[in-house]
Amino acid sequence: MQSIRNLLLTAAGIAFTLMAFVFTASLGLALIGIVSVVMIGTTIAARLAPKPVRATVNRNSVNRNPGNPNSGRQPREPRIWNDGRGTIIDL
Repeated sequence: MQSIRNLLLTAAGIAFTLMAFVFTASLGLALIGIVSVVMIGTTIAARLAPKPVRATVNRNSVNRNPGNPNSGRQPREPRIWNDGRGTIIDL
């Protein structure tokens, strides 16, 4: 009687351990699947995001005032760009 009880408890322990392993493995696979879907979505979203466009000033349209003492020098081209949050003008 004692050996039958030991055999049944051993079989129950092995079955419980096997079920716990299968449950843990399925949770791991589900987590891997969710993380991979999020990573793929992030990659696609980054590719579809608009890239900042650098805006330039036409050098021929720079106003040269003859009364200005600096009019003889070549005027410095202002740097203008859009960083995605707004236009930045560096005079």
